[in-house]
Amino acid sequence: MFRPVKIAALIPARYASTRLPAKLVQDLGGLSVIQRTYQSTVASEVFDEVWVVTDHPQIEAQILALGGKVVVSKKEHESGSDRIAEALQEVDADLIVNVQGDEPFQDAKTLRDLVSVFSNPAIQVASLMNVLDAGQVQNPNFVKVVVDENRRAIYFSRSPIPYNREGDNLSYWRHIGVYAYRREMLLSFTQWPKGYLEQVEVLEQLRLVEKGVSIQMVETIHQAIAIDTQEDLDRARVYLDANQVKL
Repeated sequence: MFRPVKIAALIPARYASTRLPAKLVQDLGGLSVIQRTYQSTVASEVFDEVWVVTDHPQIEAQILALGGKVVVSKKEHESGSDRIAEALQEVDADLIVNVQGDEPFQDAKTLRDLVSVFSNPAIQVASLMNVLDAGQVQNPNFVKVVVDENRRAIYFSRSPIPYNREGDNLSYWRHIGVYAYRREMLLSFTQWPKGYLEQVEVLEQLRLVEKGVSIQMVETIHQAIAIDTQEDLDRARVYLDANQVKL
């Protein structure tokens, strides 16, 4: 696996949530969701350091109880990218991976594959994608991405892209919101104003597309469990029991 001088995983962990209140501190097999996410990220052995970046003392206390590292946000942020960019004042790393705090079962191979593309010095940003189930294509909550022959992102949309004019049996790529950035690119990106396309689709990665920044997409077959509702949490508990995940 390619290793620059230092790789850090930063896990943005905002306490407030809409559909499942305080979802990151909900119990998941004796640990909270955010504790599971932190421990599975550490267990991947991909990173030199793993930090949780949060706005709440309960999350801070839970990670410190595991011996983990925490940055407490000093500002309100619109996105996880903004939250981890602020944390770079305390985190010294060359490559930053934004791990989603509500995905408690991180996959080591996926994270290794994501980091490995940075052996190409031209790559500044990378993200993940997998094949979208046919029944999810029309759902705007599943973001679609189209890529070029080198798997660089051309466009992201909540709409089905490409448009299937002839009604063929097409496969669609689903974008998975795990990003890796070179440090200076992350700091620059979060200082740019929102672009037109970003405001229309409400997708922050389009800010990079509009600026002409190439995003390397990396395929994964890992089906992450993202916890956003009580049903998601119940499913994660079933998965934990069935797979005897012990972290």
